[in-house]
Amino acid sequence: MELKGALPNRLNIDPKNVEKGLAKLVLTLVELIRKLMEKQALRRIEGGSLSDVEVENIGETLMKLEIKMGELKEIFGLKDEDLNLNLGPLGDLM
Repeated sequence: MELKGALPNRLNIDPKNVEKGLAKLVLTLVELIRKLMEKQALRRIEGGSLSDVEVENIGETLMKLEIKMGELKEIFGLKDEDLNLNLGPLGDLM
């Protein structure tokens, strides 16, 4: 197996690109976890296993997380589509 033609001759080691790439990875993972938490919370709400106070707390927490995600995406110049992942049979993250 020959990799000579598959790899670039130069690596882009610009610190700004590394920072943005890392931010993209971390924010994508946070977004995935946020969406999973949101779905689980909805299941629990629909199942009636949460009190009104717990529902209020979850709603407030998820709203704050969404606001913070927006701020971080703006800081790193990322858009929602930049954080999209194809999850195979589950479809796209966003």
